[in-house]
Amino acid sequence: MCYVENGRCSLVSRRGNVFTRFDALGEQVASALCRDVVSELGVDEAILDGEVIVADETGRPQFYDLLRRTRRPIYVAFDLLWFNGTDLRSLPLRERRRRLHGILPPGSPSILEAVSVERRGRELFHLMCVHDLEGIVAKRLSDPYEPRARWLKIKNPDYSQKEGRADLFNTPPRRRNFG
Repeated sequence: MCYVENGRCSLVSRRGNVFTRFDALGEQVASALCRDVVSELGVDEAILDGEVIVADETGRPQFYDLLRRTRRPIYVAFDLLWFNGTDLRSLPLRERRRRLHGILPPGSPSILEAVSVERRGRELFHLMCVHDLEGIVAKRLSDPYEPRARWLKIKNPDYSQKEGRADLFNTPPRRRNFG
């Protein structure tokens, strides 16, 4: 999640880790990404659901480059949950995505909108597998945002970067060195 308020930003993982402490980004890199997101969005308040990635020359996410901090991170936004004092979670995904599209700066090097397609999920999944990407998330466009909403994460079983990732993210924080 990306929280923007009063010219400040914080990035928080689904497990509650604030990215200033997360090994993959490091405090300076996370702060720089937040500064860029805040300046490029130009909004007073927003809560976005998304993911921090590092992309290679072709635009493909490279998980280990994120861990090694070899390239500049990008925030890929999936959803807009709060905007300038208004809770948007009860709105259908279609409307939240429309509003998200309206606030994202075109051509930004720091914040992008996740690709969304309708009615062509099988084709998209096939392309994800052909291009060695992790997979897709399927959601109903009419659904509100709920932590337990019905959505599917459909993973590429042959994804080349899946090895070793579970250990990094599923280990309880007390056992990990956050630096």
